[in-house]
Amino acid sequence: MKRLLSYGLIIIGLLIIVYPRASAWLDDRQQEKLMAQWEESADDEEALQEAIDQYDRLSALFAEAESDEDNASATPDAVETEEPTDTPEPSKEPPKLNAIATIRIPSIKVNLPVLEGATQKNMKYAAAHLTETAPIGEVGNAAIAAHRMRAKGKLFNRLNEVKKGDKIVVETKGETYTYVVTGTSIVVPTDVSVLNYNKTDRRLTLITCDPVVDPTHRLIVHAEMA
Repeated sequence: MKRLLSYGLIIIGLLIIVYPRASAWLDDRQQEKLMAQWEESADDEEALQEAIDQYDRLSALFAEAESDEDNASATPDAVETEEPTDTPEPSKEPPKLNAIATIRIPSIKVNLPVLEGATQKNMKYAAAHLTETAPIGEVGNAAIAAHRMRAKGKLFNRLNEVKKGDKIVVETKGETYTYVVTGTSIVVPTDVSVLNYNKTDRRLTLITCDPVVDPTHRLIVHAEMA
């Protein structure tokens, strides 16, 4: 009995010695965990804000494309002509651009290169992945924007014809991802909810202007990985 009591007292003594250190270790671990969560949250917020900024800049890019088309369709009387010269100017080569993917929508016969970043240069020739939205094929919401030109079938001109259940195939270097359209919507340019996502689904959001002429809204196609 005395021996058991002695063992009990020894164990209690050890616990008294160890407990503060164990408690401090647990506190440090919790602190590290909270800091990691905070840093991850801050990164998410910064990425989301950058994505929202790019989404906002689309309004200017869409308006610029509309203006370019208006100028291109101007009547000859409204366009100043220059006297011909003996030496023709060399034709301008299009800038060298590197596609990160291609996007195909078989139902509307779309087959476009996808460039990184929604810029005037990129969107003149292709669709553009909004930097800081989820990488294509990964968990999150990958957003791709393109102009809705007036020429039939050019860029995202026919995006309004996409229906629920249609397939969207995005091919990156070495990977092919198939998304299924879950719905479409028309929103005001300030509606950033189209960029929302959770941390389980692999979503794809296509963005263009609406209507084709004098656009005031945005046409959104929502899709999820099959």
